[in-house]
Amino acid sequence: MIEQLVEQIQARFAELEGQMSDPAVIGDRERYAEVGREYRDLQPARELASEYSTLKDDLEGARELLEEGEDAELRKVVEEAPARIADLEEGIRLAMVERDPNDDKNVLVEIRAGTGGDEAALFAGDLYKMLTRYAEERGFATEVLSQSASEAGGFKDVTLAVKGDGAYSVFKYEGGTHRVQRVPETESQGRIHTSTATIAVLPEAEEVDVQVDPNDLQIDVYRSSGPGGQSVNTTDSAVRITHKPSGIVVSMQDEKSQLQNKDKAMRVLRARLLEREIAEQQAKIASERKAQVGSGERSEKVRTYNYPQGRVTDHRIKHTSHNLDGVLAGNLAEFTDALSAEEKRQRLQAAAIG
Repeated sequence: MIEQLVEQIQARFAELEGQMSDPAVIGDRERYAEVGREYRDLQPARELASEYSTLKDDLEGARELLEEGEDAELRKVVEEAPARIADLEEGIRLAMVERDPNDDKNVLVEIRAGTGGDEAALFAGDLYKMLTRYAEERGFATEVLSQSASEAGGFKDVTLAVKGDGAYSVFKYEGGTHRVQRVPETESQGRIHTSTATIAVLPEAEEVDVQVDPNDLQIDVYRSSGPGGQSVNTTDSAVRITHKPSGIVVSMQDEKSQLQNKDKAMRVLRARLLEREIAEQQAKIASERKAQVGSGERSEKVRTYNYPQGRVTDHRIKHTSHNLDGVLAGNLAEFTDALSAEEKRQRLQAAAIG
């Protein structure tokens, strides 16, 4: 079984390599991008497959030579190679697990202050900085779609778009309730307070992904207002869109133009409708075949940031980092990698059950 899979990986990779240098493919921008994406996706599996083939040959050769006489180096190969081959077999299977179909999409990230008043809003601001820095580190572009600042600092809520190939595959693990344990600056007794903020990560939907009937929309316009009811501008530029069948309501007022606010509101509406569709599809899958790590529900506590102990714990995979400052500065790769590996393991298990 694994031998066949290794052969398939190597044959497909060679085929893609040939296509990458084919003038007909190079001349077709869309086709070239598609081939390039599959080539990049297959590269990790191909590297594992190559190491597997080489090591299997080395082991076979070592066993044959040992029959002719003892050799310390060959004996070492025979003793150590089987364990590495077993690891490579699992790695190859995991690398070939079917990806989430939304992994390549851009995302909309909604961060909202939860329980904890001003401290929760400050924490929402910390999470916003953490995620925008992580996006920059991964080479993604960010764009703030809407924000409601807190007078004490941070945000009551903020929505941003993260754009780049595979953005959803990286940011989907951030969805859920994030909890912070620290002493607020206003706390005179030095007591530790616990506050929360929620993050929702939505794959950004293209018009082809979600068809929205204009007759299903109620669009209201009103005057934008700033903090304390102060008028931001004198025209009815703010937009509220209600999707009547689902009851989803999206409001936008950050832009001075009604058209820009409407465009942004439609982006968020389409993303929420796609999220709803995905949730319905996943609900049909048996509970033991969940496609994601955890349910991704906003009510689910996914991570705790403990300031006194300088640690961050992800509760879904029981993974702890003692580099709190680094994580808040955007060094989230260790969590993403661990969560991605766990998701692949669950998908592999689900495929075996199926």
